[in-house]
Amino acid sequence: MIVLGYNGFTDGADTFGRLYGATGIDRHSILGHDAAVSLFVDGELVAAVEEERMNREKKTSDFPAGSLRWCLNTADVRLDQVDVIAFPWSFSGDVVDTMIQDISSSGLSVEQKFDRLRRFGELYGGLVCREALHADFKRRTGYDLPADKLVPVPHHFAHLMCGYYLSGEQDAAFLVSDGRAERLSSVMGEVRDGEIRLFEKSSISVNHSLALLFGEITRYLGFMPNNDEYKVMGLAAFAEPPSENPLLRHVAALHEDGRYALALANDPSGTRGYYPLLDRLFGGDERRREETEFRATVAAAAQQMVEVVTEHQLRALEAGSDLDRLIYEGGLALNCVNNSKLLENSRFTDIHVSFGASDPGVAIGAAVYAGRLKGRSRSVPATPYLGPSYSDGQLLGALRDRADRVDWTELDEEAVAEQTAKLLTEKNVVGWFQGRAEYGPRALGNRSILANPGFADIKDIINTRVKHREPFRPFAPVVLESDAARVFDMGKKAASPYMTFVFPVRPEFHDVIPGAMHVDGTSRVQTVTAESNPKLAELLRVFTELTDVPCLVNTSFNVAGEPIVCSPGDALDCFLHTEIDHLVLGRFLVVKK
Repeated sequence: MIVLGYNGFTDGADTFGRLYGATGIDRHSILGHDAAVSLFVDGELVAAVEEERMNREKKTSDFPAGSLRWCLNTADVRLDQVDVIAFPWSFSGDVVDTMIQDISSSGLSVEQKFDRLRRFGELYGGLVCREALHADFKRRTGYDLPADKLVPVPHHFAHLMCGYYLSGEQDAAFLVSDGRAERLSSVMGEVRDGEIRLFEKSSISVNHSLALLFGEITRYLGFMPNNDEYKVMGLAAFAEPPSENPLLRHVAALHEDGRYALALANDPSGTRGYYPLLDRLFGGDERRREETEFRATVAAAAQQMVEVVTEHQLRALEAGSDLDRLIYEGGLALNCVNNSKLLENSRFTDIHVSFGASDPGVAIGAAVYAGRLKGRSRSVPATPYLGPSYSDGQLLGALRDRADRVDWTELDEEAVAEQTAKLLTEKNVVGWFQGRAEYGPRALGNRSILANPGFADIKDIINTRVKHREPFRPFAPVVLESDAARVFDMGKKAASPYMTFVFPVRPEFHDVIPGAMHVDGTSRVQTVTAESNPKLAELLRVFTELTDVPCLVNTSFNVAGEPIVCSPGDALDCFLHTEIDHLVLGRFLVVKK
């Protein structure tokens, strides 16, 4: 059986810009962002790639035509051979009726209700109804998709089944918390033998979306919503939240069964209504919002609010399920600081947050759900290295195209780790391009920028000379799984392969890896084994032998505002336009002329 999952709309950006003003700083506040394709053959995930890696538009919402072609070509499959095509949004008749009723029964004026209904009608008819999906697919592929092959999947179920599949298809409780799905923002329940049971009384409406509120605070602080929330999370470590957090006193109210309600949930001005409220609660204004100290205080309060509200949800989930594993997915699951606290403060023995926890994952989860790909419990999670790889000939072709600007040395396969490790003993920044591109928002060691965390100023060097981003931003360490517990206090975790958890650095290593430690003494850790990534594991082994420094700084191979590199040409162009010192392109060691 062949199952394809995809996310993205040809006219999504234009439609949301016209109807909802989702342009400029708000351009990612739309449905279909993080467009992608996944392909399953006989139950195995054989290929997946995000469209941004193909069209080079960060978080693109466009129909993923390039990703679709690549996945089909990689598996040598034609569209007419695909049995099921899954789409991670399902605006069924019942859902649409309920959404119309929600608008009609709201506290809006008659004029405001008609305006919302008009805009929703245009969105439904032009973008998300089954007829619009069919038309969009044919327009971009030329394939007249049979009606019975297209399976719209509820968005939160797509998130859940991504985590379920990637964590090994074992029974688990689940929490999905996202900006929005069709009409809800968060659901919980449990999955047993592949069957989902929702705890419906604990579901949260999109009007009370915690993730959207965190995104609005992100915007309030001058960052881009649905893109820069991790900056707010990182900035929060530079301040303590107010002793009586005004967000917990005046914005978020906790109720029974893990439910909560947010102030201004039905404000006719939308989320912009939070600006005057936040100014009043924190004494802010346009000038103060630019001050780092003020930003850090608000960020710390927002981070604490997320932690308190999600812990409240988890208490209800613990009471409703006797399962000891938790799957946590959705955009809010990228808040790795919160993930660690949720695990340590719960009775769950483990929390699984996948490499596709945010919307890249729904292209995978929709395929799992629609294809009923279940019942094959695996002890080893699926690999994130699902994207394009390139032959030596293709690497050489890209090098020769830029021969006027670069020189290169061809290394024996066994010499790659040794030569790279020697470069990293010094204060060098190295681009590392190997194998298949990783999937999801994190660089997991195949499209990475690496450096030696033993230098305290390496963060400043990478932030200013390479990434061109804010100086407060930390960098993550990658470490051999066998060394992780020696360097970090891993708590209940034995491994953290996807950078979705943070851990305290043990005191004896504070002076050993200052370049990979945040201001609060923690690190967002990626663990690696020889099985999960042989080349990176070998590099870590050799580097540790040379330096007694047991990890490397690992950040994504890109600059601020651009997608992670995918092709050798992308890598070389990024290398040439930044102050990266060396590039290891497969077996080729590259320097600038």
